Amino acid sequence: MPFKFITYAEENRTATITMNRPELYNALNAEAKMEVVQAIREANKSAAVNSIVLTGAGKAFCTGQDLNDRSVQATEGTIDLGHTLQTEWNPLVTAIRDSKKIVIAAVNGVCAGAGISVAIACDMIVSRPAVKFVGAFSKLGLAPDAGSTYIFSRALGYQKTMEFFLMGEALTSEELHTAGLINALSEDAVAKALEYAMAINKLSPLSTEMIKKNIKAALDSDYNQSLERETYAQRFLGNSADYKEGLSAFLAKRQPIFTGN
Repeated sequence: MPFKFITYAEENRTATITMNRPELYNALNAEAKMEVVQAIREANKSAAVNSIVLTGAGKAFCTGQDLNDRSVQATEGTIDLGHTLQTEWNPLVTAIRDSKKIVIAAVNGVCAGAGISVAIACDMIVSRPAVKFVGAFSKLGLAPDAGSTYIFSRALGYQKTMEFFLMGEALTSEELHTAGLINALSEDAVAKALEYAMAINKLSPLSTEMIKKNIKAALDSDYNQSLERETYAQRFLGNSADYKEGLSAFLAKRQPIFTGN
């Protein structure tokens, strides 16, 4: 099927989904998110596909929410970022996590905001060296969402996760590789991801599906509760004056002045 914001290809039993908004560093609007969801569903229905590689075009993997999307514009009046999570981001990360076929993220460049949630929702991650992962929510007057607090706190621990999301300083792919969040580093992340995919394609699909289900079941007893907490927090923060200020400052390329309102 034709897509506007992504590309989709099947080859050698692997579906490659590429977020294709390089001019916006693959920031996603509502339609782009739903296209990724649809592509994952198509790959899961295809008898010719055993694995999925998810990557981005150009210099970035994904930089999260397209802040030019009217649905998140605080200047447009009352907004509900919780609704945006429930109807756009949560379905996207859930589609990845619920995919019966293994999804491998090939992080080709900067990964920021909810783009981090997209990457860490994948079953395996390959990244280019020295890629920056930026959780910039606090600088917009928001909180991390789409499952990122759940995954990061378990991988990095409480204090390091607090530092990452409060200070907004980037973590590198090397640091996340050491922490166990990234499987491999490669100058050609897509080629390495396809190498993993080829190995997976030789395995029993039922076996890989059950391995994924069992590992998730072992880890995710509180995941849905985490999604609910994040949705509540984002709904509250999205109607704050600080979010309006953070967004205005971002678009004006200036430092925000937050008031706690």
